[in-house]
Amino acid sequence: MSENVIRSLSGIVYILLLIGATLYSDWTFQLLFLFFLLTGVYEFSKLYRIPLKTAVIATVFSLLVFYLIRTNSDLSGLLLIGLPFSAYLIADLFKNKLEIKEASYIKILFLSGYILIPFLILLQLPFLSNTYNPFIIIGIFILIWVNDTFAYICGRAFGKHKLYEKISPKKTIEGFIGGFIASVCAACILSIYFQYFTVTTGIISALILSLFGTIGDLVESKFKRQAQVKDSGNIMPGHGGILDRLDSVLFAAPFIFLMYQILL
Repeated sequence: MSENVIRSLSGIVYILLLIGATLYSDWTFQLLFLFFLLTGVYEFSKLYRIPLKTAVIATVFSLLVFYLIRTNSDLSGLLLIGLPFSAYLIADLFKNKLEIKEASYIKILFLSGYILIPFLILLQLPFLSNTYNPFIIIGIFILIWVNDTFAYICGRAFGKHKLYEKISPKKTIEGFIGGFIASVCAACILSIYFQYFTVTTGIISALILSLFGTIGDLVESKFKRQAQVKDSGNIMPGHGGILDRLDSVLFAAPFIFLMYQILL
């Protein structure tokens, strides 16, 4: 079986699993994303050389706090760590740091800011209106998938100017623009069928996901370059690891969460 066929089948299974679990119930959604979270923690721990025992303790503590306070507290406090850390990672993209030398407590901060908090935000997003709304998550992923697909197509067809060649040689400015335009068009279509998704929130979501999703892909590419690996894992044949599939939406999650807190 060719690599393209394996990649396509793996991608279809991933999409069907994500949409099916999200639509079926809030519990199947949470179980699937908790599995993604644990897998992402494992992959990042290997990438960033974090002792697995330390990563497990940080993860269990974060999940306990999250589920204890989510029904009684405003979880917008997650943004107090998530947004500044995202800003730090953007600045870090432009540093010529190709080795992992941070102290253990700094590595835990990276695990929290880059993996745990974005995943906790994703777990909370469908519950913003205090009832489970699966279409918030599905809408976000549709926009991400449309952006990635058309960025690839437009980049292959028209790409001449590199976006950030040092980190990701294949990404182009033309691909980024094509992905953004396609995601805006998709957002306008979704606004017809998804009640919570107005044209305004759709276009802003497309902008956030295109911009910060692309940055998130670059951030993970830098982590992989530092670790000298091609993929974050091998759980998805032809695609790599969970972080290879979710790097865009994880990095964009705090910004999407902030936007929905303001507009919904």
